[in-house]
Amino acid sequence: QVQLVESGGGAVQAGGSLRLSCAASGRPFTEFAIGWFRQAPGNEREFVASTDRVGVNARYGESLQGRVTISRDNTRSMVYLEINGLKLEDTAVYFCAARSGIMIGMAPKGASDYTTWGQGTQVTVLS
Repeated sequence: QVQLVESGGGAVQAGGSLRLSCAASGRPFTEFAIGWFRQAPGNEREFVASTDRVGVNARYGESLQGRVTISRDNTRSMVYLEINGLKLEDTAVYFCAARSGIMIGMAPKGASDYTTWGQGTQVTVLS
């Protein structure tokens, strides 16, 4: 099974930018669509962005549309999430997740659509 490790989180001033990374190992990377989700204490897990198996399609959560870009480098088995214009409400643990067995172009938005999750990386936005 694929293993996922997130990195790149930290404390960032509001209005700044951050790039998170999701490193995959254990299986051929293009078998997997990858999603990013976030969860703050007391909140539901929220969809942030997703990419299909090869990076020809991407989807974004409505609250982040225009501020987020997801990309993947299949030669390095990496998926990236860039967040611009960080807001206090972006503070959360950010997780990447993988789903196999779906078509190129499919980039699921539901947490229940994913089967393997990383451990998360904390993003804290400072005022």
